[in-house]
Amino acid sequence: MTLFMRTALLTIALAMPAAAEPEDRQALFGEAHVHTALSFDAYIFGNRNSPDAAYRYAKGAGIPHPAGFEMKLDRPLDFLAVTDHAAYLGMVPAMYDPDSAVADHPVARNLRNAKSPGERRRAFGGMLPYIGQRVEDDLLDMNIVRTAWQEVVAAANRHNRPGKFTAFIGYEYTTSQDTFENLHRNVIFEGARAPKEPFSRLVSMNPERLWDWMDGLRGRGIDSIAIPHNSNGSNGFMFSDRTFEGDRITPAYTAQRMRNEPLVELTQVKGTSETHPSLSPADEFAGFEIMPYQVATWFPSRTQGSYVRQAYRDGLGHAAAGRGNPYKFGLMASSDTHVGAGGFDEDNYWSKIGVVDASGKLRGAVKLSWLERLGAQYLRVRTIIDQTFTDPSTRTGLAGPNPAPGFLQMQWSSWGASGLTGVWAEENTREAIFAAFRRKETFATSGPRMRVRFFGGYDFDAAMLDDPQMTARAYADGVPMGGDLLAQGSRAPGFVVWATRDPDSAPLQRVQIVKGWRDARGKTHEKIYDVACAGGATPDPKTRRCPDNEARVNLDDCSYAAATGADELKAYWRDPDFDAGESAFYYVRGLENPTCRWSTWDAVRAGSPRNPSLAATVQERVWSSPIWYEN
Repeated sequence: MTLFMRTALLTIALAMPAAAEPEDRQALFGEAHVHTALSFDAYIFGNRNSPDAAYRYAKGAGIPHPAGFEMKLDRPLDFLAVTDHAAYLGMVPAMYDPDSAVADHPVARNLRNAKSPGERRRAFGGMLPYIGQRVEDDLLDMNIVRTAWQEVVAAANRHNRPGKFTAFIGYEYTTSQDTFENLHRNVIFEGARAPKEPFSRLVSMNPERLWDWMDGLRGRGIDSIAIPHNSNGSNGFMFSDRTFEGDRITPAYTAQRMRNEPLVELTQVKGTSETHPSLSPADEFAGFEIMPYQVATWFPSRTQGSYVRQAYRDGLGHAAAGRGNPYKFGLMASSDTHVGAGGFDEDNYWSKIGVVDASGKLRGAVKLSWLERLGAQYLRVRTIIDQTFTDPSTRTGLAGPNPAPGFLQMQWSSWGASGLTGVWAEENTREAIFAAFRRKETFATSGPRMRVRFFGGYDFDAAMLDDPQMTARAYADGVPMGGDLLAQGSRAPGFVVWATRDPDSAPLQRVQIVKGWRDARGKTHEKIYDVACAGGATPDPKTRRCPDNEARVNLDDCSYAAATGADELKAYWRDPDFDAGESAFYYVRGLENPTCRWSTWDAVRAGSPRNPSLAATVQERVWSSPIWYEN
């Protein structure tokens, strides 16, 4: 090689950026569940924001709410995916257009003539038999759907700015087991390429056929993942011990599901799906933002098979039986907003469905006048009638809870201001973030931008916590969240936990490790360990809990105070109950000091008494993806 060639190669090498190391990964925040005017339900309830508007909002611009006020983030997001419903994508805007090909259909005329929120709800109900495939479909126009899909794809590619902001192509596959048993998924594509049209429930209601389609696209170089959401409303079907058709789970099923569904949406506006008090009676924090209903109904949702922690426990049993673990999900969170803009702050909450739940009165947080109470009673009765005719075989639970006197109580009264996804990625690009999705190095928050890191390894020690090279060593000698920690004889692993507060939210109160395991008899268990406490306090060795830090909230003005609160909490922890022969999972849950919930903020601003049936405070939290110990 000549001197000239060596010089040229050296010049090129120096000009190239150094390859990023794992310890250089940064926390990026975003969401992958946003609906715009192209979704049939969003448009009906007043949303006129386009995919372009949703991306502008994520970048920090203000956009209009259907009720007329401006929605704007306090800080831009790092990434976003617009995920409009594939079924009837773009069809409702076309039905509102008197010159469109579907304008003369009776459903289209009813939609255009609907004025009040109640009329919109009933017009929406008129579409459900078509979307549910219970009538002959003379309404769907796939040319309209394909045109709308092209708009979704083009908007994502327009707004994607590598290194600055990531816009993913995506959509929602909105299916169910029968009628209301939510089995919805968001499908997120890695790059700029996408299929000619999305796979929807109108093609097949079976999610396994969606995975077949995704596998086929992957063979053509188009990678994607599907993210289940609102398992809490699935009536036990999201994490069933059977396939969609009722067959036994097989290793092939597990491999296909994990290939296509590495993540699960843990929390969003329609509730949190971590666990339920009836499933985790020893977990005093298990009742966080519970929505007990199947989606869009008063029908109760069966808890077994509907919550992620239970799925993690069941997955250990499937693996032990030789079927593989079909529930080895990493964790993420999103808003599921239907106004094009997620509301992640309790003190700036606009719920989800446009004009239907746009105010504190409509959400049940502000007391109604006597005239408004008559209207509220009519709305509840009308909802019950609509649901009865939708599914006359199911009549239990239709009335919902008894509302507190003077307040409206609807399904959305149980919703919350949640959530955001955090990823650890080398850079803000589609490729880097999607790779983080794939390796499950993700975490979920209930809204605030808390950060959490979680590592497991056999050569860790407490001295790592003060080592400037802690992260580099943790990656080199262990596995991060989302990883598998393989057994090393009888050695017990150690875990390193690090969490930081959102500077614009409350301080941290505690950090916990949630453990689940399967014993030698095949029974699964769970246990919660506080591992770091605000103020440097030490967890009680018997209860495994931090002492009371006297965190209090003034419900008259939403001010809060505590004896202690932390900007950062770190811990090195070894499992005191470790058994090398028991497979297990571990994940981190960090909690802030309590603050006012949106329902209290609504009442305070309106000068109204609080609704006693709604929670007054909330403890915002962050969850890491698990580390699985494989024996």
